[in-house]
Amino acid sequence: MFTKILNKLKAIFGKKSISKTSKPKKLSKSTKSTKSTKSTTKKTTKPAKGKKQEVKLLIESFTSIPGVGAKSAKAFYEAGFKSTKDILSAKEEDLLAVPGVGINLVEKLKNYKS
Repeated sequence: MFTKILNKLKAIFGKKSISKTSKPKKLSKSTKSTKSTKSTTKKTTKPAKGKKQEVKLLIESFTSIPGVGAKSAKAFYEAGFKSTKDILSAKEEDLLAVPGVGINLVEKLKNYKS
């Protein structure tokens, strides 16, 4: 008796999962058509992808400084630092104003400069 109930539940859930998988396919086709229209508008923003790559490379260059990880490198970029020289030549107060940067990292940067 218990197995009959389980089999019925499996049949019910099995049917619903099939219908759920078929519905997103229809939605994905419609979203693909909207994506194709968006892709024409993205053609004007293709330099942004190049800019994203430049930003990524810049953030990776920040991680070459001892003590600077991925999170602090991103925080430095978002705070307005555009080169490793900017970071190394910045005042301690400016470095401490960056979210996620503490006194230990500032001291490491200070020691790295000298």
